[in-house]
Amino acid sequence: MVQDRARYRPKQYPPPEFPPRRVARFAKTPPAVFPAILGAIGLVLALRRGLAALDLPQAVADLLAGLVLMLWLFAAFAYAVKLARRPGVLWEDLRVLPGRAGLAACTAGGLAVAALLVPHAPDAARIVLFGGLALHAALALAILRILAGMPAEARGVNPVWHLTFVGFIIGGLSAAPLGHEALARWLLWGTLPVAGVIWGISLAQLLRRVPPAPLRPLLAIHLAPAALFSTVAGLTGQATLAMVFAGLALALLLVMLAAGRWIAEAGFTPLWGAFTFPLTALASALLASDAAFIWTGIAVLVTALGFVPFVLWRVMRLWPGGKLAARTNAAEA
Repeated sequence: MVQDRARYRPKQYPPPEFPPRRVARFAKTPPAVFPAILGAIGLVLALRRGLAALDLPQAVADLLAGLVLMLWLFAAFAYAVKLARRPGVLWEDLRVLPGRAGLAACTAGGLAVAALLVPHAPDAARIVLFGGLALHAALALAILRILAGMPAEARGVNPVWHLTFVGFIIGGLSAAPLGHEALARWLLWGTLPVAGVIWGISLAQLLRRVPPAPLRPLLAIHLAPAALFSTVAGLTGQATLAMVFAGLALALLLVMLAAGRWIAEAGFTPLWGAFTFPLTALASALLASDAAFIWTGIAVLVTALGFVPFVLWRVMRLWPGGKLAARTNAAEA
């Protein structure tokens, strides 16, 4: 009888702390800041191409390149401090979808930073490129380990897989200009079949069931590989392939615009960062392709110049105070 009373006794919760416990600096850095930062880096890369296409000086793009570089470095430093406090927090962040997306965007952002550095610091760009490829590969292996231990329903293919397993293609943006054309081609042909499998499985899933409204912005990520394949194919002298993927990326954009109200039904969330880097990748691809796409690329770039900073600002303002960490289930070190 005593055991029964003990079994049904309400749990004893610790009394609230007074004064409230102060969270250590950067201990709750949310990985969800990185997709919007990746979009900002992509915006500068697209702006460079747009200014060149219009024969305008690159001074504005160079200034913005410095700003987004510092922003990525600050966010990466903040997450590194979090890892230093408790390395196991990495596995906790990788168990949730926003965490996996954010950390993949972080290492992919390093590859995009290499492309930023190419015109002004090619030696540094080369170091960042190879370091970024190594980090992205290590993260992909870590995510595979996490997925292997999760329930079957949580292991399903989703658009974030493009960031994780196809994101290596971003390295081609700097590899080709740095003289590593063979590496750029290898990245292109190595990631293309992976993207094809993810596209195919995702389409079959979409036909079988409707994704919940909060996760629909992630569908925009499907556009990014096609745009990046187009740009890297152009950089490696494969003009026909570049045109094919530019057309595919543009077609995907039109489909997503037609379904825009449905995709954004849940309203603004931190997952809107998933809209930013595919849009800027498309702008770069169109601006780098045949002259027939130049003005379409300019139109996409102008749209991105308004949209990407808006999303970046909305996401970054949630970081102080822990709101972004709470909304994306970020772990605390």
